[in-house]
Amino acid sequence: MSDFREHFIDWLRDAHAMEEQAETMLNGMKDRVKDYPQLQNRIIQHLEETRQQQVQLKACIKRLDASTSSLKDLAAKTLALGQALSGVFVEDEIVKGVISAYVFEHMEIASYQTLIAAAEQVGDSETLQVLGGILQQEQAMADWLLENIPSITQAYLRTK
Repeated sequence: MSDFREHFIDWLRDAHAMEEQAETMLNGMKDRVKDYPQLQNRIIQHLEETRQQQVQLKACIKRLDASTSSLKDLAAKTLALGQALSGVFVEDEIVKGVISAYVFEHMEIASYQTLIAAAEQVGDSETLQVLGGILQQEQAMADWLLENIPSITQAYLRTK
């Protein structure tokens, strides 16, 4: 059982770092999409959800008598900063940014599905409930992106 628990805690730390990465990416994107107000509003909404998810994950980790990983959090933020800066140098940043966001959301979805299975295995019903809520938010963001990729792409092409 302790191996299950250690993996579970480690994966929760990974999820916390992933949300730190998401926050940095969303922060980098929100001001650069001002010409796309629906996208900007959705990014701002998801940024708030992301910040709340960090708080929730940290509480779950603490409840398991563990702490977040500063090294993982820093590495994730650094990676996100690089991703955000790389978009500045391409003309079609908006289209590539939306595609990248969609892909990132699916990585998060897969991560939370893994964590949910692990929470069930270790019998942590409190964390299971938190993870289920976060998963719904990530799925909603992915669905929104998928639904809006065509209109964002068309809006971009109209400006060219």
